Amino acid sequence: MIFKPIQLNKDLETAIQFRKDSFYLSFGEGQRFNEEKYIKWLEEKLAEYPEGCVLIEENGKPIGQVELSIREYKGERIGYVHLYYLVAEERGNGKGKSLQSFAEDFFRRKGLRHYHLRVSPTNTQAMKFYKKNGLVEIGSELDGKVIRMKGMVP
Repeated sequence: MIFKPIQLNKDLETAIQFRKDSFYLSFGEGQRFNEEKYIKWLEEKLAEYPEGCVLIEENGKPIGQVELSIREYKGERIGYVHLYYLVAEERGNGKGKSLQSFAEDFFRRKGLRHYHLRVSPTNTQAMKFYKKNGLVEIGSELDGKVIRMKGMVP
């Protein structure tokens, strides 16, 4: 697998497609996805953390995407996973661990000790993966629509 920074002029359609699919996986529908807002957000994140917003390719074909940044949470600087995504045929075969390792390496290089992500409680496959890989639930947010989880940067 090759992790390469998203290039908006070349990869935008794929990034939008993958992000939109993540909404279906998380919430069962894509109506909450706003393409214009996402493009603006992605432009900002790429300017700030170009090495944290990547497409994942295998055999020259895009198979996934990762979006990472740094935030403050309750007075602590933390890593934040906005998106771990693999296309359907690549899920469940161990590749998710490579996405997590990529994120942890990014956060380690930035000098961080912890990272967070939020996941829909209905996305049971993702919840199981996160727990199996050491993340712990730290609370429910957005009126129960998501669960915040925390991981340690090894």
